[in-house]
Amino acid sequence: MVNIQQVLQQVQRQKLSFDRPVAGVDEVGRGCLFGPVVAAAVILPDSGWEMLQNAGVTDSKKLSANQRESLVQLIIKVAIDCKIGVASVAEIDRLNILQASLLAMRRSLLKLYPQPELCLVDGNQRIPGLSLPQETIVQGDSQCLPIAAASILAKVWRDQLIIRLADRYTEYDLINNKGYGTKAHKKALALYGASPQHRLSFSPCQPNLSAPNQLSLFDITR
Repeated sequence: MVNIQQVLQQVQRQKLSFDRPVAGVDEVGRGCLFGPVVAAAVILPDSGWEMLQNAGVTDSKKLSANQRESLVQLIIKVAIDCKIGVASVAEIDRLNILQASLLAMRRSLLKLYPQPELCLVDGNQRIPGLSLPQETIVQGDSQCLPIAAASILAKVWRDQLIIRLADRYTEYDLINNKGYGTKAHKKALALYGASPQHRLSFSPCQPNLSAPNQLSLFDITR
């Protein structure tokens, strides 16, 4: 198991120089029935750490929607760079949700400029196929500021996407559940079947499968 103190000490040394950037990466939406899994990667400058800590940046799950919306603007303003990576519903169903989540993380990290010298990954799973050095941190979104910032960015971006999709898929109460398997969401699945953005590899989405041709996520988000 990684020694969190050693990792954070390494971060403290590396983040002092723009030439040795450290990125935090986290994902959101693994447990959802609907929509893609989304990851964010964030590189923070040393000068921004205290400001973000004082502003209340922490694990996105501990914050209200209004708090996340406010903090994400500050994170984007302060960050050296931040990027989003997405794994589609089709990729989730083909690969499984764990591998799709790691794929989304890898995509977000590889978009960063400059490329980080160290990637701090939330959880206990290393990212396959990532050529950059990486360290996993269990509950990193509560312990490590760059991961916490990434968790907020990923959550806000995905929630906004689901809200847009809710206008198209009105039956599933997406405004309220953001794609998670609430009682109302499961009831709608039983009544109407799965939409093209439901994860057919997830058991609640499998009965009564009936939907029009799938709309590309990239068409939706343009």
